[in-house]
Formats: sequence, structure tokens, C-alpha cells
Amino acid sequence: MPRYQANLMLLLAGALWGMGFVAQSSAMNAIGPLTFIGSRFLLAFILILPFALRESARARHRLTRRDWQMFGLIGFLMFCGMTAQQIGLLTTTVTNSGFLTGLYVVMVPFVGVLLFRQWPAPIVWPAALLALLGIWLLSGANTVEGLTTGDWLTILCAGIWALQVFFIARSASHTGRPVTLAVTQFGVTGAIALVLAPFFEPIHLTALHDAMLEIFYAGVFSGGIAFTLQVVGQRHTTAPQAALLLSSEAVFAAIFGAIFLGDRVPPIGLLGCGLIFIAILMVEVLPALRSKPATT
Repeated sequence: MPRYQANLMLLLAGALWGMGFVAQSSAMNAIGPLTFIGSRFLLAFILILPFALRESARARHRLTRRDWQMFGLIGFLMFCGMTAQQIGLLTTTVTNSGFLTGLYVVMVPFVGVLLFRQWPAPIVWPAALLALLGIWLLSGANTVEGLTTGDWLTILCAGIWALQVFFIARSASHTGRPVTLAVTQFGVTGAIALVLAPFFEPIHLTALHDAMLEIFYAGVFSGGIAFTLQVVGQRHTTAPQAALLLSSEAVFAAIFGAIFLGDRVPPIGLLGCGLIFIAILMVEVLPALRSKPATT
């Protein structure tokens, strides 16, 4: 596959994920956060399962019990992060959610320091300071009280996903079964959400029908299609280009939030979003530029 086609696939994945924030936000006009999470990930699980079974049939080695346990833990972390993000969208904008969620990129190296004393590349430290400055500007450049409960929950989501990403890199990537890992995450997240939803939210068939379009988009496009585009695209481009294009998710979230939901961010908030985005790129792209380009 030509590199330009792979890059277009990754850019489309970023756009699909960005639009996913709009679907997540508007769905809660009809249903609760847990019901939406359970429904969308059940649909994504069903969509991806055949590909995971195909991957398993072609695998040279069987997954061990420890591998499955790690996949389950990663799925649980995905549920926790997604729940924090989804509830956060009740009281924050799609734009804020998109950029604050992206902070997990900056947080991942700190997880390595705290848990395993793995010191990150030097670029992480100025990037972290830049991200903090961006959050301060996003709050209105007054105090942290300018951040809503939803903003704080989204920052918590970023922290949880940083932990999830670190465990994927450290403990699960050696299996060579990315699709199986993905479908396990989808299944665990969807199952936990659907089990808990009746205890915390009213569930009505009419409400599910009203949110069906958002559920379908989040499950099929943000889940199945975008994930597939990412997996295929990253095999045929360089790591810096992939990081840059996938980071466009936050920008697309802001664009689609403005178009479809009428989100408006004051100039100082836009500056904060810009600094957060620059910090993300510093952590993702600059270290990759120093490494050997990915082979096709």
C-alpha cells in the first residue's frame, strides 16, 4: 500500500474518533452513560469478533492464562476510563473532552516512572509543563475552579487510559494478537457497563431507539472501522506520521463539536487547546523522529 493511502486512512480514523465525541455527547439526551457504553461496545464486539477469530486461527502460539488475565485487566481499565469520559461529557464540551482526553499521551511516561522507575525521554518534562499551562488557559486562566466536574472526570479518564496504554505496551504487545486484545477490551467494557446500567440508570426501549443512530456510529465507525483503519494504516507509514495523524482526533472533535453542537470556546480556551495539542505532538512525534522509520 502506498504511504499516502496509509496516511489518509489514519487521518480518516482520527476524524471518525473526533466525530465520536459528538455521538457520545448527543446520545445522553436520550440514555444514560452506562447504557450507551454497554450498547456501543457490544456492537463493536460483535463487529470485530470474526476478525479476532480469524487472527486466532492463524496464530502460531496459544494465549496463556496470564495473557487472558492481562487482556481482562486492560479491558477493565478501558471501562473505567470510558465511564469517566462519558459521564464527564454531561458537564463539559466536546472540544474540552477531546483535548483533555489526549493528555493520556503526556501521562504515559509518568506512569512508567511511578510504577516501574522507567525514566522517559527528556522532551516529556517541558511537554508536561506546556500541557498544564494549556489546562490552566482552558479553565479561563483564573484558577482550577474554572474547570467543570466534567473536565476533571475527563482528566481522570486520561490518567486511566495512560495506565491502560502502558500495560498494553509492557505486558500484552508480545502476544502479537492486537485484534484479539481489542475485541476482549470491547467485550469486557460492554459487559460490565450492561450489568451495572440497570442499577444506576432507567432503561427504556424507546430511549434506546432514540439513541440508535449515536450507538450505531460509536459502535461501528468509532469502534470497528476506525480501529481497522488504524491497524492497517500504521503498518504502511512511519511512526511520526502515524502519531501526528492520529492526534488529529482532538482537532476533529473541536470542529465537529462546533458544527453539530454549537460548541464555542473563548480565544483563551482555544490557546489552551493549542498548547495541549503541541504537548501531545512533542511526546508522540519528536521521540519517533529519532528512531528508525517503520518498515512496510
